[in-house]
Amino acid sequence: MNALTVVFAALCIFAIGYRFYGLFIANKVLNLNDARVTPAVKYSDGHDYVDTNKYVLFGHHFAAIAAAGPLLGPVLAAQFGYMPGLLWILIGCVLAGGVHDMVVLFASVRHRGQSLAYIASQEIDKTTGSVAAWAVLAILLLTLAGLSIAVVNAMHNSLWSTYTVAATIPIAIIMGLYMQIWRKGDVLGASIIGVVLLALCILTGPYVAAHPETFGWLDIDKKPMSILIPVYGFAASVLPVWMLLLPRDYLSTFLKIGTIGALALGIVFVMPDFNMPAFTEFTKGGGPIVGGPVIPFIFITIACGALSGFHATIGTGTTPKMIGKERDVLFVGYGAMLVEGFVAIMALIAACVLVPADYFAINAPADKFAALGMSVVDLPTLEKEVAESLMHRPGGSVSLAVGMAHIFGQIPWMAHLMSYWYHFAIMFEAVFILTAVDAGTRVGRFFLQEMIGKVIPKFGDKNWWPGIVVTSFLFTGAWGYLVYTGDISSIWPLFGISNQLLASVTLLIGTTMLLRMNKTKYAWITAAPGIFMTFITFWAGIWLIMYQYIPTQKYLLASLSVLVMVMMGFVIIGTLRRWSVLLKETKIVRDPYGDEVKEIVQE
Repeated sequence: MNALTVVFAALCIFAIGYRFYGLFIANKVLNLNDARVTPAVKYSDGHDYVDTNKYVLFGHHFAAIAAAGPLLGPVLAAQFGYMPGLLWILIGCVLAGGVHDMVVLFASVRHRGQSLAYIASQEIDKTTGSVAAWAVLAILLLTLAGLSIAVVNAMHNSLWSTYTVAATIPIAIIMGLYMQIWRKGDVLGASIIGVVLLALCILTGPYVAAHPETFGWLDIDKKPMSILIPVYGFAASVLPVWMLLLPRDYLSTFLKIGTIGALALGIVFVMPDFNMPAFTEFTKGGGPIVGGPVIPFIFITIACGALSGFHATIGTGTTPKMIGKERDVLFVGYGAMLVEGFVAIMALIAACVLVPADYFAINAPADKFAALGMSVVDLPTLEKEVAESLMHRPGGSVSLAVGMAHIFGQIPWMAHLMSYWYHFAIMFEAVFILTAVDAGTRVGRFFLQEMIGKVIPKFGDKNWWPGIVVTSFLFTGAWGYLVYTGDISSIWPLFGISNQLLASVTLLIGTTMLLRMNKTKYAWITAAPGIFMTFITFWAGIWLIMYQYIPTQKYLLASLSVLVMVMMGFVIIGTLRRWSVLLKETKIVRDPYGDEVKEIVQE
């Protein structure tokens, strides 16, 4: 299989999916209506609720949802061969991930920009909403801790990476001040300023790395870095959204999309072939990277590259509070997911152009690689070219960086820049992931304020500064502690199960809303992928407990897996009961905008 063919096929499928399926859902199913006043306009406060240019908001939303999943998941899934991952990314993005993201964003916009738990309490019942709140909060903590550990591992003791990533913070603040105060609404001017300054940072990165005597203060060890990342998350949660989070995510999108675009052009120029076969012997299980069989684990491993529950926390957190017009839900929700799918395709290609033995040597632990009986081919040469040790560096990030550098290095006059491209790719991954950390922390703060506000009403006031500071500190401190101790890295597989369970539950809650809106004939659009992923994820969770956690005496992980599945199972049961009621309902009423619905719920 030639990589160029895959790139072209992916672009065509995603374009067709947006033009026909996305528009069909927007117009026929959701009836997106710009006449409805969005929360960003109705509750505008200049802090969280901010009417935002749709292109800037697209940048924020894409940056927030596109974290480690679309980069690392496809790389790890390459263990099964290129075909399983390729098919699920293409099909999953169009029929599941894009639908999930657009519907949950729409639901939040119709519910005052509130959380998934609030939506569940209004659309199903308050008990189900309360259980969903605790489940989502736990999953969000696991997600942010896991993502932050990935950032810490990529940045610590790396002058170049730390310098470039840190520089995006003051650049973002300058952009925010420019758009909000100095030249209000001038997105083009802010974009030019940001891109120019970011380019300067990238170009000067090698100089910084070559002069540790001057920039040695950026050579930060792992433990201090584990403190600085949560400090940044706290700042992004407390400061007004326009000052740091929004412009930084928008800025990082230029780097993200620019790098992926450059990789696509590199593939067009080099036209590399896949060295990984379509299917490997590990599709039946027993692989050195993913122990389970291709079904159900391809769906769990790919995660955010095709469908992700984490997106629901962003789609009901920061983004719905900044949607200026309801029809922007299509562009921001469905469109951003398709772009993330393309990122996943690029990551899969970067892994599959490597020689299989080299791929497994990087991603498998030493003992498991030795058991494969393989001999590395190009890896010793690659290690010399990038000036790094690459053997047995599991997790996906290193092999992705090697694959990207390998493609860029084949372009004429670029072979001598392999070290530059490798370190650039590592920095790119850190920036990619960190933008989900800041948005996720702010969403977690919203969750805590909602939950504590039920006991202490003052905390429910999103503009009360003591409440903002206290809840930001509590939430950031919780996942920051997990990052500092490093314990979260041992339960990353649990996050994979939890993440997909959240996605399936979100689709089922979206189905409930469609049924209430008298869209029964279209309910299959969310119900089909929701029911499918519920079955798949419970299958994977039970497999992990029976064949991985219990045999290795990881009883804590087994208990946590059971707890998450029980909580989500409770939400699913409540959702199915609500379906039964709505399907029997024959009375039709009109909402204030004239739409026919089965019930009118409080927004």
